Amino acid sequence: MKKLRMPSLTVCIFIGLGAGVLFGLFAPPAWSVPLKPIGKLFIRLIKMIVAPLILSSLVTGLAGAGSGHIGRLLIKSLVWFWLATAVALIIGLGAANLLHPGVGAGSATLAASEIVPVKPKPFLEQVVPESIIGAMAENSILQIVFFSILFGLALAAIGPAGKPIVDFLKSLTLVMFKITEYVMRFAPIGVAAAMASAIGAHGPQLIFQLARLVGSLYLSLIVFVSILLLAARFLLKLRVGRMLLELKEALLLAFSTTSSESALPKAMQSMERLGVPEHIVGFVIPAGYSFNLDGTTLYLALASMFIAQASGMHMPLSTQIVMMLTLLLTSKGVAAVPRASLVVLSATCATFGLPVEWVAAILGVDEVMDMARTTVNVLGNCVASAAVAKWEGILPKNAPILTGAPIPEKACF
Repeated sequence: MKKLRMPSLTVCIFIGLGAGVLFGLFAPPAWSVPLKPIGKLFIRLIKMIVAPLILSSLVTGLAGAGSGHIGRLLIKSLVWFWLATAVALIIGLGAANLLHPGVGAGSATLAASEIVPVKPKPFLEQVVPESIIGAMAENSILQIVFFSILFGLALAAIGPAGKPIVDFLKSLTLVMFKITEYVMRFAPIGVAAAMASAIGAHGPQLIFQLARLVGSLYLSLIVFVSILLLAARFLLKLRVGRMLLELKEALLLAFSTTSSESALPKAMQSMERLGVPEHIVGFVIPAGYSFNLDGTTLYLALASMFIAQASGMHMPLSTQIVMMLTLLLTSKGVAAVPRASLVVLSATCATFGLPVEWVAAILGVDEVMDMARTTVNVLGNCVASAAVAKWEGILPKNAPILTGAPIPEKACF
């Protein structure tokens, strides 16, 4: 008898995603909404891995790169991040002016009291941790990245004396990836529960409410991703199809859980399997989670203009440009704040005299928009790691991301 072949993890996640959507649409809310803790449990399992994985992979990557290499790597990464973010802002602004999603939106807003005001910390307080233990306990990615850079620089500077620590952290990275494999076996169940509870709680209007804004965002993100992938194919000579096939599980996780953290371990593992050097992946992708949120930045531009249009406020092009430049700065490091995009959006509205209460209306469909922008955030950071490796001239010529060579899929169980 032939051995029964188990479906791949991707197939299992697709099945879980579809089952969750159907259950949320057709089952009574009293059945679907209580599934929310199961989805939260899966995200907690992933978050449990994030801090030690970022610390170990980033430190070993920097220490392995050598002290003379780190500054150049940092500068090239930041240049790519700023360029990608600027393109995202331009597309968001262009979509708002072409599609006018806020015109005639009406006055269907939620109560402003439904928004929990969260005052973001000053940027420097987001960057520099008072305690690395506290930063890891709170999964403050930007603070962990800052400490890891200093730690990696110090290890690179002391040379052979730091080798035992580097070896330990390399082993820790391998352990974290193995734990990721264990946790991912729970992914189809977690994804199904998350989707079912979300649709059950909000009803079909989760998908259709404020459809013009949601549709405009998805269309804008498609344009941005198309430009990103065209640049990857023709400027960087990457095999885009092979890259997307390898990243499909990470992107599905990001879309279904609206959590970049849930996709982080899988995304890093996939880029390494595609041939991007470990120290590049370990540096660029975690750093990108704070400095390269392309999907979130595009969303902020579009949502700000949506509020201006919905409230009937005329905003001249000069003011729009100033607002985009402001968002270019304020969107950096927002991953450290809960519901970060809504916090930055509220602050932008207050700064430019837009009615903040409209943020409450957007809150009603924020989750379905968060699915798309989170997925684009993950994809943008993965492409950034390949771009920096190519720019550095250290992407192996036989890497699957350049040759398109197939990579064996792992089974679901």
